Amino acid sequence: MTTIEQTILTNLIYNEQYTRKVLPFIKGDYFSDRTERTVFEEIQKFVDKYNDLPNRNALEVELDSRNDLNEDDYKRVLSVVKTLEEDDNANFDWLVETTEDFCKDKAVYNAIVDGIKIIDGKDKERGVDSLPSILTEALAVGFDNRVGHDYLCDADSRFEFYHKVEDKIPFDLDFFNRITKGGLPQKTLNIALAGTGVGKSLFMCHMAANCLSQNRSVLYITLEMAEERIAERIDANLMNISIDDLHELPKQMYDDKMKAITQKTTGQLIIKEYPTASAHSNHFRGLIKELAIKRSFKPDIIFIDYLNICASSRFKANGNVNSYMYIKAIAEELRGLAVETNVPIMSATQTTRSGFSNSDVGLEDTSESFGLPATADLMFALISNEELDELNQIAVKQLKNRYNDPTTNKRFVIGIDRAKMKLYDVEDAAQEGLADSNQRGGADDKFADAIFDQTDIGEGWKV
Repeated sequence: MTTIEQTILTNLIYNEQYTRKVLPFIKGDYFSDRTERTVFEEIQKFVDKYNDLPNRNALEVELDSRNDLNEDDYKRVLSVVKTLEEDDNANFDWLVETTEDFCKDKAVYNAIVDGIKIIDGKDKERGVDSLPSILTEALAVGFDNRVGHDYLCDADSRFEFYHKVEDKIPFDLDFFNRITKGGLPQKTLNIALAGTGVGKSLFMCHMAANCLSQNRSVLYITLEMAEERIAERIDANLMNISIDDLHELPKQMYDDKMKAITQKTTGQLIIKEYPTASAHSNHFRGLIKELAIKRSFKPDIIFIDYLNICASSRFKANGNVNSYMYIKAIAEELRGLAVETNVPIMSATQTTRSGFSNSDVGLEDTSESFGLPATADLMFALISNEELDELNQIAVKQLKNRYNDPTTNKRFVIGIDRAKMKLYDVEDAAQEGLADSNQRGGADDKFADAIFDQTDIGEGWKV
């Protein structure tokens, strides 16, 4: 069985990118086994002296020249070196993250051991007054050695940032690309607000299918529907057939369509189901680590269907906490996960009961928590009514936008094919009457007033 210590030693001599990243943060006393610690020390000395990685032969020569190893010690050390075989399949991000966790755990463990020695009077050089600094130093261990942006010294990096083309996940819907300036950036939380049956899951399934078609790797987490139901919707979307026809499709034809989908993408799509309200950000974080190990899978975007039925890692459901704090905590935890994984997260939230019957949706219609839109980077409402249903359209209203001016293209419509679980752009003529609030033409703008006037509440409206 390969240990984390063996994995670290192996990659220190075979993986230059990894070594440059982690070696400055690893200490010899993190290796409890003296033999492994000796190998690490030789690797460290070689890199420091030659600014290059040692191979196994170089390590054996260096170890042979040591005079502090007896014959038995030398044999044990040599046997460890001979076990270090290159592994090309290891995921880099997983390696770095796992190594960082190893260093943190070992630092805290060693600090506790040192603290016990000091308390027991077995450390003649340090007294109990040194305990706070020992523990503080241990808890500060991590691979991020930046403590902030130095305005004067970091001017060059700031210039590069201004001119860097940001990596985004584009939509296949024109107006969504307009309001996001080309798609969803990394490290962001994006929320669709809608009522039951309006199209939250349809929107996310469509977008997941589109991301897969872009050769992106997609993680879709569902807490509402079964994995097979989500896959069914994505099948219908990518195969361009209705769900009803999908169930009547002969096996050979289904296999042919799946083969065509597989050949058109280099991405992966993983769908993971959790029982409603049972999973929180730590479960999702663990899933991502597990997928990295077992599947060498790293998502480019994460969908969570949907936010309100997630759990919080901070609070217990039905505990001594109000719904505002609970939903706010979930949103903050998901955005933290987006930052950690360096990907955009797309989720959804349920409208309030009053918002469900409202012809216009605002931030006040966010179910249970105003703290959610405060945390989100992009938030928009999906709005439907009988007139839009007849036109096979759905209205979109921007509620919060950190990427662009939210008053530009504040409202627009997109086409919807519920049978095939698809969204599409509509003709420009369909957008007439839905001009931005600061550009509207007045009394003739009846259609926009019908859809978006906050004072107009009718039973036929769905949000």
